Amino acid sequence: MPEKILVSDIRAFLAQRRQSGLCARSLARSLCGIRSLLKWLHQQERIDATALDAIRTPKLPQLLPKPIDVEEAKTLLEESSTSPNKPDWCEARDTAVFTMLYGCGLRVSEAINLNANILPLGERLIVTGKGNKERIVPVLPTVRESLKQYVQLCPFALTPESPLFLGKRGRRLGTRAVRARLAELRETLHLPPQTTPHALRHSFATHLLNAGGDLRTIQELLGHSSLSSTQIYTALETNHLLRVYEESHPRARRSASNKARKDSPC
Repeated sequence: MPEKILVSDIRAFLAQRRQSGLCARSLARSLCGIRSLLKWLHQQERIDATALDAIRTPKLPQLLPKPIDVEEAKTLLEESSTSPNKPDWCEARDTAVFTMLYGCGLRVSEAINLNANILPLGERLIVTGKGNKERIVPVLPTVRESLKQYVQLCPFALTPESPLFLGKRGRRLGTRAVRARLAELRETLHLPPQTTPHALRHSFATHLLNAGGDLRTIQELLGHSSLSSTQIYTALETNHLLRVYEESHPRARRSASNKARKDSPC
């Protein structure tokens, strides 16, 4: 084992991994593992790993959220209670969960971790999110109505201490079951592949922003600790505006037409 790791050693390793086809995200994970190992060896005084201080983590590309559009969200909520193979109460439960994800912007874990002590549901809901941070979200009438229908049909007694959303055996509904049900609906309704439980939360934020919602308010509704986490939705809005501009503005259409003629081999 070498007594000292040089900056050139680490950079050469990262360059070799990059040439082998590793993406920036995988490269960052590899570097994280190397850091942990070398720091431990350094603490054990088995190697000099001070070169780590000069190595920066590869810059990761910004991944934009993938929401679904308003009509697709409406179709999902309207058709989620039309499964011929499920009891009526399970259909009502699925609709209530999806309506809460899209109507309140909840994470799927936040929704299924709710207990029945929130009943009867009012105009506001206290949600416990990441890091046990609490936030208050407004509850739309359609959310209250879908939850009311589920509670009326549920065959199990919902006490204040019991989970709100239950599975067929009367235990707390799991995230895997929610994802599986949405995958079924995605295939049946021919929805885009990005239609996932978390995409409903993205759609909540995106549609609210497109309708003129304030970014700081959306941050509070989503429970983001930093505004920078919420600002990513403005990139989606900008992309949407650019597409609308390119498709509708006469000058933009003329430029696109001229470019097509220049690129034509004839």
